[in-house]
Amino acid sequence: MDRKAELERKKAKLAALREEKDRRRREKEIKDMEEAAGRIGTGTGIDKDQRKDLDEMLSSLGVAPVSEVLSSLSSANSLTSDNSNTQTPDVSLQATVNGQGSGKKQPLNLSVYNVQATNIPPKETLVYTKQTQTTSTGGHERDVLAFDAQGDDEESSLPHLDHGFSSKLPPGYLNHGLPTVKDVAPAITPLEQKKEQEEKKEVKELSEEQKQMIILSEDFQRFVLKAGRVIERALSENVDIYTDYIGCGDNEEANDERSHARLSLNRVFYDERWSKNRCITSMDWSTHFPELVVASYHNNEESPNEPDGVVMVWNTKFKKQTPEDVFHCQSAVMSTCFAKFNPNLILGGTYSGQIVLWDNRVQKRTPIQRTPLSAAAHTHPVYCLQMVGTQNAHNVISISSDGKLCSWSLDMLSQPQDTLELQQRQSKAIAITCMAFPANEINSLVMGSEDGYVYSASRHGLRSGVNEVFERHLGPITGISTHYNQSSPDFGHLYLTSSIDWTIKLWSLKDTRPLYSFEDNSDYVMDVAWSPVHPALFAAVDGSGRLDLWNLNQDTEVPTASIVVDGAPALNRVSWTPSGLHVTIGDESGKLYVYDVAEHLALPSRDEWSRFNATLNELKMNQNDEV
Repeated sequence: MDRKAELERKKAKLAALREEKDRRRREKEIKDMEEAAGRIGTGTGIDKDQRKDLDEMLSSLGVAPVSEVLSSLSSANSLTSDNSNTQTPDVSLQATVNGQGSGKKQPLNLSVYNVQATNIPPKETLVYTKQTQTTSTGGHERDVLAFDAQGDDEESSLPHLDHGFSSKLPPGYLNHGLPTVKDVAPAITPLEQKKEQEEKKEVKELSEEQKQMIILSEDFQRFVLKAGRVIERALSENVDIYTDYIGCGDNEEANDERSHARLSLNRVFYDERWSKNRCITSMDWSTHFPELVVASYHNNEESPNEPDGVVMVWNTKFKKQTPEDVFHCQSAVMSTCFAKFNPNLILGGTYSGQIVLWDNRVQKRTPIQRTPLSAAAHTHPVYCLQMVGTQNAHNVISISSDGKLCSWSLDMLSQPQDTLELQQRQSKAIAITCMAFPANEINSLVMGSEDGYVYSASRHGLRSGVNEVFERHLGPITGISTHYNQSSPDFGHLYLTSSIDWTIKLWSLKDTRPLYSFEDNSDYVMDVAWSPVHPALFAAVDGSGRLDLWNLNQDTEVPTASIVVDGAPALNRVSWTPSGLHVTIGDESGKLYVYDVAEHLALPSRDEWSRFNATLNELKMNQNDEV
């Protein structure tokens, strides 16, 4: 019952609201019609006489005068909204006309009806603008011209123009006919937007364990090693931007003195950790990169925890003070050489008798391969190591101090391809200390021994083994060097030997006696080397720290140029750069010196070969006279 009563109350309330709404609507309509009538009656400003004439004119035409129309407004208000909606003005007028057509001119009664208005929006006009057809990114617009649809600011800024006229202008245009131009944001592709979002991501802080894992990774270490070398080279360069090419600078006298100096120190290679107290045992130059020199080092007795054998690659092109590569092994390295046909491999002969192989492409600093310690290979120190042959057929030749010669292939170091016992006629093993192959020769070689004799031998053929025995030095032979023989006449049969007996001897493979003996030194002569470009020039070092350059075309009694290294250390090895303009020497303390040789001394003139041939003939004549 309560719910039914509540529904009835709500219905009554809704009916009352509807009636109130209809009443207000009717009052509003009446008010609107009165205002319209008032405007018609008073808005024209016509006087009473004119209004009377107008009424008479309308009556003669059969139209109700204005006064009658105004009086009929009250009766029109009594009409309901339903009747006004269902009956149209045309029907009403037609009925009125039909009703009055039978009589004579009857005055027409005009009525006012409410007409329901319907708003129909105009057809939308599509306007296209020239723009880049890209997908909208959501935050930027790409319109070339952005028009202001309001136009309030522009219109208010020009008050002298007629507002009626300005309202007829298209949206966005000023009264003076120009469009509004706004700044356009640049287009951003989805890929760029994605990249911006990635940049905005927070940087994640790595834990200490993650940092250590990255630092210890092989890729990170390889990157740091490579980048460090490049940066070190750049920082070590010292370019003189004040170089005077005219020759009128302040340092003209100093430059003249340096140019006339036959030997001048260029630089010293030394590493505090790896070079200290280590004697340099051998050196070799890269055939692929002429600026690289490899040096082998003996053990450091003061550092028993460090590896006994060390090999370092130095770069003479850049002014950096650190080595390019450092390799090591557990036995002292007595000899080393670059793999002639592979720029990444370095070979070493050790005191234990093993042949070891390093690769600079891997992070590993220890040998990647090594020969076994067995009776089939070496079991004594390997003082001689060299690669001979061609690109398609080459071998590594090694000789140990027990007189055993082994031929190896880089593809298989597990066992030698060929072995040869170097023995005298009494079947006594020869203790070889040094060896050298003549130019363009892979079968025949010359060797120096601890007993002072020089031997020639062949690797293959009917006469394999020791062939000739030359006269001896009075002490062990420390170094041997064959002539490079680059042009005619043929000097390939010449070679030099150095010995502890303080002498250097010039030999020919055609004679068992020495052609000449150089006896200017007063200490052990530790090494000797022919110049790679000059036919009559060679270098020698001794135990008193002295470096000598001999030019046989100028003098055979005294060296052409001589210098003593600072501190007078015992010099152990000497080698020429491939250009022949520099001499490198190694001492007993691990320092590698690079000396510049004056061009007028290092480079040969056109007649050097003929002059050297005449010098040799003179030496042979003197040899025969002594006999």
